Amino acid sequence: MDIQIKEMGPRDGLQNIKQVIPTEIKIKLIELLTQTGLQYIELGAFVSPKAVPQMADTQAILAATQALTKNIQTSVLVPNLKGLDMAIESDMQEVAVFTAASETFNQKNINASIEQSFVRFKPVIEKALLHKIKVRAYVSTAFVCPYEGDINPDKVVSIVEKLFNMGCYEVSIGDTIGKASPRQIKTLYQMTEKMGLNPFLAGHYHDTYGLALCNVYESLQQGIRVFDTSIAGLGGCPYAPGAKGNLATEKLLYFCERENINTALNASKLEPVLNYAKTNIPS
Repeated sequence: MDIQIKEMGPRDGLQNIKQVIPTEIKIKLIELLTQTGLQYIELGAFVSPKAVPQMADTQAILAATQALTKNIQTSVLVPNLKGLDMAIESDMQEVAVFTAASETFNQKNINASIEQSFVRFKPVIEKALLHKIKVRAYVSTAFVCPYEGDINPDKVVSIVEKLFNMGCYEVSIGDTIGKASPRQIKTLYQMTEKMGLNPFLAGHYHDTYGLALCNVYESLQQGIRVFDTSIAGLGGCPYAPGAKGNLATEKLLYFCERENINTALNASKLEPVLNYAKTNIPS
């Protein structure tokens, strides 16, 4: 079995860290990641520097790492047309948009309803496709919301279907606070499998309660073959203080090696990145 690991460390892994990390450290982190066999790295986000100061240097990072990532698929998060224009200026071949499956979470996160978020990024997707830029989408709180509790999977399916109809090539399904259970994973992906969508979905699981690998295992049973991770488990959720972040890249790699699942990653090359992240990036 083959799967693809998509590295979120430079973006999702860093964006919530309050202490601003020097640009050169981020560039070195990306350089080391490019040497591991990874074929996909999300490099940053063109978001408001006031809202997310950690991402303010994204354009400089893209310029500095362009040669390093020429053989790797890269992406940036863009919330609006301004962000997309910056991505176009940086010659990005892929961007990502985002929404949530919880109305309350969406309001607190981006001050918009789910429907309003679609209205906001509809022109973003249209313009990106016009420029032959691929669009990936994230659906946060797809299983459990810190405010609303368990999310109805029918709602998630409806959002996912709409994203594909708008032109997204892949939708990443997020367990944002790490409370999803394998049962919930199975229920959702059995629904999407009936629609033929599972080959175009990715799992994005946080490890807050140690369930991320359990959810990966169940996802594999349902035909999911793409997973988002973050080196050293960087990241976290601002709504779960002290919680662990994304599923660690090295943790998923070890699991895959034990299960004879091919990832194309080199464990020995991942070790220096892990050490660098632990040494230079505050948890």
